[in-house]
Amino acid sequence: MDECHQWLNCQEIDTELVVNEQIGEGAVKNVYRGQWKGNTIVINKLKNPNFRDDFQDGLTNLMNFQPDTHVVQLIGYCWDSDLFITEYHELKSADRIEEIFYKNQHLDNLQKRFEICLKYIEIINFLHTGLNETRVMCDSNEPHKALSQLLVRDDLSLILNDADALPQVNRGKNELIKCGHKELTGDYVAPEQLWPFDSTFSDSHMPGYDEKTDIWKIPDVCKVLFNERPGSTGLLLKLFDINIRCKNENPLERPTAQEVYLVYQKVYNNIFNINHIE
Repeated sequence: MDECHQWLNCQEIDTELVVNEQIGEGAVKNVYRGQWKGNTIVINKLKNPNFRDDFQDGLTNLMNFQPDTHVVQLIGYCWDSDLFITEYHELKSADRIEEIFYKNQHLDNLQKRFEICLKYIEIINFLHTGLNETRVMCDSNEPHKALSQLLVRDDLSLILNDADALPQVNRGKNELIKCGHKELTGDYVAPEQLWPFDSTFSDSHMPGYDEKTDIWKIPDVCKVLFNERPGSTGLLLKLFDINIRCKNENPLERPTAQEVYLVYQKVYNNIFNINHIE
């Protein structure tokens, strides 16, 4: 934003907000482009009253995360109207990354894709360690779903946008988490997220798990980002050992997000002859 301003309140939103076209939709909310005093902003509006708790959790998380360079900027909110306003990013969500590169082919190279991968891991580490909390990115049952939770800045770096499904692990109270109440399936989710018994799935009997589910998914997300670009095969060979550790069946044996980031960063620096990356 151009200047500092307190979060917009209900009165300011009701009297000065202009709603334009819809630019996104999910199970919890509809997303619109809008204007406030000539500034382009994003309006997040509750879609289904049955998901009001999820919507309010997402807003509360955004409020608690502010201000942070890893997270989209909150501009205002109104509990009574079930909406909140965030900054607008023209490139939108990271699941559109191939479309973005197609329109900006001069930027499409393995180095830039690796930098986006590093930013993804950095955001995961922020969720695991930021604010002295451990959050798990639950809306991530396949790579493109994980990327849809993030926005792409003009410089092609990433920021966290969707904070609806970020349950908190509390080891002090021995509290683990579960991503929703339905059975999860597929090769992408971590083994501990799969129903472990021969009987019919029961949410009440499903064991909990922790943030190491995010670690399991990092190699898959970054492989999607690399998208078999020239040099990616050799790159994946250099990342082989750390990726194998991420894919350990035992969550306790997987590295932390910080450890993964440091190894990936070292490989990046060696390949592209860079001393460090911001």
